[in-house]
Amino acid sequence: MSTATAGGPAAPGPPGPPAPGTRRSSIVRTRPWLAACFLLPALVLLGALVVYPIVYSVYRSLFDASGTGFVGLGNYVELFTDDDTLTAIRNNTIWVIVAPTVCTALGLIFAVLTERVRWGTAFKLIVFMPMAISMLAAGIIFRLVYEQDPDRGVANAVWVGIHDTFNEASAWPGARPRPNGDLEKTGGGAYTTGSAVDAADPANLPLVGVPPQDLADAAEASPARPAGDGGITGTVWVDFAKGGGGEPNVVDPGEKALAGVVVEAVRDGRVVATATTGEDGVFTLPAEADGAHLRLPASNFTEAYNGVNWLGPSLITPAIIASYVWMWAGFAMVLIAAGLAGVPRELLEAARVDGANEWQVFRRVTVPVLAPVLAVVLVTLMINVLKIFDLVYIIAPGATQSDANVLALQLYLSSFGTGADQGVGSAIAVLLLLLVVPVMVFNIRRLRREGRR
Repeated sequence: MSTATAGGPAAPGPPGPPAPGTRRSSIVRTRPWLAACFLLPALVLLGALVVYPIVYSVYRSLFDASGTGFVGLGNYVELFTDDDTLTAIRNNTIWVIVAPTVCTALGLIFAVLTERVRWGTAFKLIVFMPMAISMLAAGIIFRLVYEQDPDRGVANAVWVGIHDTFNEASAWPGARPRPNGDLEKTGGGAYTTGSAVDAADPANLPLVGVPPQDLADAAEASPARPAGDGGITGTVWVDFAKGGGGEPNVVDPGEKALAGVVVEAVRDGRVVATATTGEDGVFTLPAEADGAHLRLPASNFTEAYNGVNWLGPSLITPAIIASYVWMWAGFAMVLIAAGLAGVPRELLEAARVDGANEWQVFRRVTVPVLAPVLAVVLVTLMINVLKIFDLVYIIAPGATQSDANVLALQLYLSSFGTGADQGVGSAIAVLLLLLVVPVMVFNIRRLRREGRR
């Protein structure tokens, strides 16, 4: 096409579109050797790092542990008959359903709630920071967090603190009477005197079994004296002197008092009076207690609440999933926040003008518009959790590792653990590949549909 100019020949115009039925020449057709030179390094790496391991794993899964005996599909049959592998498949199913869903939901909530606050960027930074920590380091951190001892494990320290706020701890957990003494064990863990008490004779209630470190701040026990008004007096103490010596059932110098012990006077199965020992271990009951039996309730001796066994068989998988969510919720939040930034504000304002409240705007406008981003996050995390290994291997103690088992961990144990069988390990690797492929195919098809829009 040309354009006429004054006093001169027509000037050439811009090139038009190619004629129908013709194709643009490409470098692949004109210089295929050049295209091959550029693709060859990538193809070599792809073949060496991806294709060859897959092909060899499939081949190796058809042989026995030595690699010389052909067993066909025997290794795959063993996968679905072995209890450890079945547990791993069950746990992987829980992981795939729970972990990506919780991470995506939290990421969506964080992204939406921080959009309007002034310090939203700082909050996002804090939530995203765990992504900078390796799985190994995160596993070590949460192994300490979930320690059973409240003095070491943060989770149980918080849990025990909350529990003890609403439930008073026992005075002297683990204390017990001296063998062959007057105190006898009765129902519910309480201890009751075998003989009735007399106002003229102070009641001595010796106990043992208290660790020395718990008595470091205890005062020295004092012998009780008759009250003089018909009341009952007595002493509750640790009948054991440091270094030995002393007379049993007698308050010897240097023996420690047990303060805060509740003493009940019981007559005919009914509590007629109650007292609590002072700092010197002495207690005083009113005259109504004369002739009754003395009882030390079980609440004085119950073991201190030690928190939740986070790493026990019933909670080990949820505990590890929680550590994964701590790491990856920030990843989901950042991607969803980026998608939220591209949502047209006109849509949101139009919905509000039409009378929709914030929940309706979120449910009927924000979430549908963010659906492609949510799908990307969900699928990415599903692929990621199918390969989870580090957290389970590090956090789960040996006693409950089988309860927290996942396919990647079972692959490692089968291939390199006790009684290693790389044929079974290769079969697990092929099974993992087969589980990941449908998710990847779904993701690729979704991306292609997005690209055609």
